[in-house]
Formats: sequence, C-alpha cells, structure tokens
Amino acid sequence: MGAETGDATKRVLVSESLADSGLAILKGESDIEVHERPGMSPEQLLDCIGDYDALLIRSETQVTDEVIAKANRLKVVGRAGVGIDNVDLKAATRRGIIVMNSPTGNTIAAAEHTMTMMLALSRNIAPANASLLSGEWDRSPFVGVELYRKTLGTLGLGRVGSEVVRRARAFGMNVIADDPYVSQSAAERLGVSLAPFDELLTRSDYITAHVPLTRETRHRFGAAEFARMKPGVRIVNCARGGVFDEDALHDALASGHVAGAALDVYESEPEINTRLVELPTVLATPHLGASTKEAQANISIDIAKQVMNALRGRPVENALNMPSVDAATLEVLGPYISLAEKLGSLQTQIIGDATIEEVGIEYSGGLFEMDVAPITTALQKGMLQPALGDMVNFVNAPLFFEERGIRLTETRTSRHDAFSNLLTVRIGTGFDVRVVAGTVAGGQQRLVMIDDYHCSATPEGPMLLVFNNDAPGMIGRVGTLLGKHQINIADMGVGRVGHEGRAVMMVSCDAPVARAVLDEIATQEGIITVRYAVLPT
Repeated sequence: MGAETGDATKRVLVSESLADSGLAILKGESDIEVHERPGMSPEQLLDCIGDYDALLIRSETQVTDEVIAKANRLKVVGRAGVGIDNVDLKAATRRGIIVMNSPTGNTIAAAEHTMTMMLALSRNIAPANASLLSGEWDRSPFVGVELYRKTLGTLGLGRVGSEVVRRARAFGMNVIADDPYVSQSAAERLGVSLAPFDELLTRSDYITAHVPLTRETRHRFGAAEFARMKPGVRIVNCARGGVFDEDALHDALASGHVAGAALDVYESEPEINTRLVELPTVLATPHLGASTKEAQANISIDIAKQVMNALRGRPVENALNMPSVDAATLEVLGPYISLAEKLGSLQTQIIGDATIEEVGIEYSGGLFEMDVAPITTALQKGMLQPALGDMVNFVNAPLFFEERGIRLTETRTSRHDAFSNLLTVRIGTGFDVRVVAGTVAGGQQRLVMIDDYHCSATPEGPMLLVFNNDAPGMIGRVGTLLGKHQINIADMGVGRVGHEGRAVMMVSCDAPVARAVLDEIATQEGIITVRYAVLPT
C-alpha cells in the first residue's frame, strides 16, 4: 500500500517492467507519485488497486471486472503496447475509466523483425548456424532462395504492413495486398497492387499477415487456404497468433506443400505448439517483434505522456473506449455516438470482401446542430474495428480513413419527415451502395432502415440479416432453425419493400451463430441471402 499523500497527488501503479525513459516523465512531475511493482500477483493487485489513480500495464496484468470494481480512484489504464485482451474494456467503460494503448511505438521494430524472419527463413540461417556450431562444414543442405523478383502477399496494409512493403520493395520484391480499407490510389503510392484474397493465395511466393486477431481474422489461413497456395510458398507471421491455423500450417509444412514458416507469435503464449515449431522447416522466435531498445523506449514514453495528459484532464490520445469530448456534449450525443459506431460496424461486416471507397453520413434533425465530430469519428471507428481490432480508436480512426484513401462526406438537414433525429450511413464499394439508418427513441437505439427496407430492430450483439422472399412461413422457418440449434432470439424486426415480394428479417440473438447454422439458413427455400454481424453491446 502506498504512503498517505494529499488529495492533489496522483498515484500511478506500474505493475510490469517499463523502460525508464517513460517512467522518468511521470517521476519528474511533483504531484505524481509512481510505484513500480512488477511481478504482482492477482491478489496483491486487488489489495492495492483502490489506492491508485492510474495503472500502467503490459500484456501480463489481468485488469478484470473484479479489479475494476475495487479501483475506486482509478481514472486511466495505460497499456504499453497494442493488444488489450487482458483488460475488461466493458467494465472499465461502465466505471468511466479511460483505457488507452500505445500502438505506434513498435512499428519499425515489428517491420524489421518481419524482414529479418523472412530473410533468415529464405537463407536457412538458423539450421546453418546450428550445423556449424556442431563442428560441420557443409553448405549443400542450406541452399536458399532470393527475395529478388519474388511476390510477397500481405494481408493488411496498416502501419506495420506498409513499412514491411517499403522494405520488401527495396529488396526487389513484387508486392500484392488484400486490405478492404485501402484505396487503389493509396496502394499505388506504396507501389502495391491490390488483389482479392483468393488471388493473394495463388500468386504469392511469400505470405505475411499484418492484422489484429478478430472474429474475422482468426484462422483466416486454414487448411483450405493452404491448399490453394503455390507449392513452395513461405509463411511469415509476426503480427498476431491465431491468424494462421497452427494445426493446418503444421500439416501443410509436413506435406512439403509449404516450404517454410517463420513465426514470432502463437495461438497460445508462452505455452506454444511444440509440434509445429519443432518441424525443421520452421523458424521460431519468442514474440520478439517489439523487443528493441528503441521500441521499448518509444512505447514507454508514449504511454507515460498519454497517462499524464489523462490525469491532467487534457485531451487524450489512443483512448479505446471513449471519444475525446466534454462531459456536457457526451451526455447529449452519447447515444448517437454509440449508435454510429454500431452502424459503421454493421456496414463493414455485411459487405463482405468488397473494398470501401466512399462513405457518406447524413445528419437529420435539430439535435445535430451541435458538434457532430465525435459521431463521425465513432462511425469511422466502428467501420474499421472489425478488421483492425484494438489498433483503431476514437483518436486514430480519421487518420486510418485518410491513409486508406476512403472518401468521407457529411451532410445535414434540419428535419426528417418520420423521425426527430436520424443518422443515415451510405457506403460505396465501386460496385454497389449500401444504406443503413438508425435513431434513438425513448432512450433506445433502433435500426430503422437497411437499403430500401424500412424496419425496427435493436442493433446489438450477434445479429442476423436474412433477405428473403416475402411469403408466408419465412419467419417461422428461420426461428425454428435457430431454436433447433439452441439459439435464443433476443429481438426481431422485419421490413419489406411495398408489395415487390422482397423482405428482410433482422434477428438479434443471445449467442453467436456458427457458420454451419448460417449456411443451413441460407439453403432454405425462399432465402435470398444471409448476412451476419456481431455489434458492440
């Protein structure tokens, strides 16, 4: 427990080791008291967390609902790094605790490590070193391949992905990429050709992933994907464990179809899949992507400055759970900020693999005479989060939009014929335009339009959008199938287009819906198409 201090003193608990360069910033403030206690047990954290205004963590400290419930003074949790799987974000948000991360400090380190792994894999550096140390001088088993004129396929063109591309092109590689959030013009500036995922699989000599682990990206590369790859392809993963199915990768390596894999991240850490890493064609490192002196210093400095700003009541950067707005504005616009995030997430998840080129948001009603910037930012965050996960937040979402060349327009009208206030979101993919709209009535968020269907549904949690022929028995058919699989319907809205014979069901479920269930619904007579999304709750 910390010593007694005056009310003006802010206490900061550092529960894991951080570089001194960042901690020195906090220690240099006369009204901030820093307590370094790396290696704390969960019980010790519970005992003392009530004494602190800020908590600085890395990946090991578990900030659970129980911890947050005892954090009576806590105002901010600073994650030195990117992922926040170890923080109960929902519990923190409920308590008004800002959760922030530092996503940019390790960009160069991660990109360099990716290239290091790619080169070492290509030239058999690890086995050649082991052979030499064992007393042998035999070059013939270690003949490698060059990167020059090979094709690198990258899933994701964010900060790290873009830096990898720049370095790969310096080695004379051709680069193709799949990223629905990057426009053709932005890709051209990087010297990259955009390609559909299937084309990336079949054309690439090397495949690397630079995406967070989300529902959409988990096991994005499985047995079927490995089978479609070029014989002799090489895999590099320094992003997130779980993007590549480790069991499927093992089998593809064992068969010889995949020539080699360089891995820095794993589905479970530190208890890794030894069956995979013991293969002679695997080069493995223990999650060293951010392990440079420079990256550790950058991350520590970034998070220290952000936490200090939060404690001072200044605008915050990289906040993961709230926009940077004053309390009065947040109270009025809060429900629409949350609604915009959900509408954006819904749009992204139901368009599939199409590339988003332009987004339009229309504000209708007197409420939107206020500053709507937080709502627009929430929309951008919601659209990007299904693919980018914790990397995107209320601060950097506009930057990500700009970097990806997505055009954004805002329009306002003072009234709407049917609603006091209405939020309408249109996205264009180059081939199609999709429209969703929502409002807040009686304190409840409602989805009231999708394309040309008028409806009323709760945009929350696992959600099915079933487009079907407007015929008797369709609702019962879908409900029966969900019931057969023990999936309870929390809310349902239906809509149709006049008497044109088309209708839509919007079904909110109490539990996630498996792919097999979606496929079963899609094959029913009268079903046109099925879309599935998981929205913030």
